[in-house]
Amino acid sequence: MINKTFTGILLAVALMACNTTPKEEPQEEVAKDSIASPEVITYPEYSGKEPTKPEETEFYKPVPPTVDPNGKNGAPSDAIVLFDGSNLDHWISSIDSTEAQWTLNKDGSMTVKNKAGDIQTKQNFGSVQLHVEWKSPAEIQGEGQSRANSGVFLQNRYEVQVLDNNDNDTYTNGQVGSIYKQGAPLAKASAPTGEWNTYDIIYHAPEFNDEGGKIKSATVTVLHNGVLIQDHTEIKGTTPYIGWPKNEPHGKGPIKLQDHGDNSRVSYRNIWVRELE
Repeated sequence: MINKTFTGILLAVALMACNTTPKEEPQEEVAKDSIASPEVITYPEYSGKEPTKPEETEFYKPVPPTVDPNGKNGAPSDAIVLFDGSNLDHWISSIDSTEAQWTLNKDGSMTVKNKAGDIQTKQNFGSVQLHVEWKSPAEIQGEGQSRANSGVFLQNRYEVQVLDNNDNDTYTNGQVGSIYKQGAPLAKASAPTGEWNTYDIIYHAPEFNDEGGKIKSATVTVLHNGVLIQDHTEIKGTTPYIGWPKNEPHGKGPIKLQDHGDNSRVSYRNIWVRELE
């Protein structure tokens, strides 16, 4: 007969073996200096001994220029009025640089002339504040991208989409207010079909180094009828219909308005620009 004490010992050993968990392998410690930490923002002008008098943190130069917000045709007094309804003197054909052929209307607007081609400003611009008013025709024709399609191109390369999206869905990075094929708008703030819309655009041009590499992306902020729809959005390159954005180096370029070529009949009025450089 097996001794009861011995049997108990064997049973305890077996239970201990069943409950034993494998040892975890020691993990290598990651050196603290190998973890990238975000760069801390500092302001050299606010370093040194802290001021103790209010006048020590006041400055009087440079003095900002005075701008009348209600200058000619309602544009700020320092703005360049690109279209006031009277003529197309600031615009040329994007095809061959001849006189722009879009239709001037009695109400002070101009309308895309079907298949006449895009038009662009004679003057080149970099970073700008741009005001554009546009409307789709009241009579609905087409659907998707074929309904009142046009666009505002910055530096002749980067498109803010114009489109009648009222009861007319399309891909969101091609809808009204999008940075075409890149950034969908934060909201759709369209006026009813056939009524005037306003785009207020703040655009900062990209920067390139001496070797032609892009070192700073363009950014754009857009208010559509007073509603923020693009909030300092990075423009990753050109906005082609097919393919990836391209980033060939460039300088200033014209502002271009698109003839989509499908009888879009989009109209424009009250276009002005303020240079930010």
